[in-house]
Amino acid sequence: MTYQHFAYIYDRLMTDAPYESWVSYAQERLPKGTTIVDVACGTGTFTLKMAQEGYNISGVDLSEEMLSVAKHKADEAKENITFVRQDMQQLSGFQNIDAVTVFCDGMNYLMEEDQVRLTFEAIAAILSDDGVLLFDVHSPYKMDTDFDYKVYAENDEDVSYIWFAQPGELENSVEHELTFFIKNEVGIYERVDEAHSQRTFDSSVYASILDDCGFEIVEISAAFGEKAPIHQTDRIFFYAKKRRK
Repeated sequence: MTYQHFAYIYDRLMTDAPYESWVSYAQERLPKGTTIVDVACGTGTFTLKMAQEGYNISGVDLSEEMLSVAKHKADEAKENITFVRQDMQQLSGFQNIDAVTVFCDGMNYLMEEDQVRLTFEAIAAILSDDGVLLFDVHSPYKMDTDFDYKVYAENDEDVSYIWFAQPGELENSVEHELTFFIKNEVGIYERVDEAHSQRTFDSSVYASILDDCGFEIVEISAAFGEKAPIHQTDRIFFYAKKRRK
């Protein structure tokens, strides 16, 4: 997976993303002042919004390019947010954290159950007892219907793209192929190709691994905590707490 070019146009693709709903979901479950590590923070939009709401939050992502955009946005907003490049499966440098968040498909970049397990173990290791984990994932239904040989496109003056999604080889997985045409400084359009793989697992799989890794599930929901999941749910939310030893 590469984010070298993708990072700088990611926010264009995410214009309609429900960031305010993610913030509201987290606010309803975490008191202000909570110390949070936002894992797979991307370009830091959610991270920044939570900092502006009074949370002590840091951002972690694997992509230097994503983190560079996130840091620039925080600096412009005059918010002192620490951003660290780390793999979510190998978190370090944090301890006794109140909460960890992993929103906007971050968990869906883990393609194997063992990677999910390593991630939950890494998160548990930095959380305090009773520390909270909040995350969401695409549902299997969404993976099998919304990304079934679909084509998305946008034609804008400085950036245009074609986005093709098709089922992956693994169960409940998808392969995203994106082609961007980006206008450079001299007015010439350059082609950039990106490929991204995502996968999800049944809620019972996430629940079982959470239990194995020392978490107690408080709530599994849909619609940002407003409803119980049904078969046609597109995004599933997990609210878990680290069990006391």
